[in-house]
Amino acid sequence: MKKRLVLFIPLVLFLVMGVFLYKGLFLNPQNLDSALEGKPIPAFQLERLEDRGDLITNESLKGHVSLLNVWATWCPSCKYEHPYLMRLARQNILPIYGINYRDERAMAIRELNRQGDPYTANIFDHDGRLGLDLGVYGAPESYLVDHNGIIRYRYAGPIDQRVWNETLFPMIEELQAAAKLDGAS
Repeated sequence: MKKRLVLFIPLVLFLVMGVFLYKGLFLNPQNLDSALEGKPIPAFQLERLEDRGDLITNESLKGHVSLLNVWATWCPSCKYEHPYLMRLARQNILPIYGINYRDERAMAIRELNRQGDPYTANIFDHDGRLGLDLGVYGAPESYLVDHNGIIRYRYAGPIDQRVWNETLFPMIEELQAAAKLDGAS
């Protein structure tokens, strides 16, 4: 009798795992909390994508409200988002910093030359260290950072007009008003 019960253990384990996986299918990555919201950008010192000798650090991002955008050439959603980022860059509402995530430098530069470069600066995160420190689930992801270098909001997925109007832009206006009160740009 015990031998027969032992035969059912793999089936029970499979069913339990199936329930967890099924539940995971309905999680929205945009609703996942970021452990870093309200905390400073992790310390980093990485090369600029276009210039191996030029380093960008977390300190470089202080002094103004900015948007960090994690992107890669291998990411189809990033290609969908790119024209909207180009439009935002032309409006010059805030600096947009790209984090080129786990990508090949030459391919990324070619892509920006072909499609346009919406970024104030591009951080080359070839091995994904900064992405890991930020808690990146995948690309694209964007982080709204205040003038003190504090992450105020994380958005997973491509930014479009709806996301911009309903979520990001109202937060940006609030953060920029607070920055002016503090005497920052």
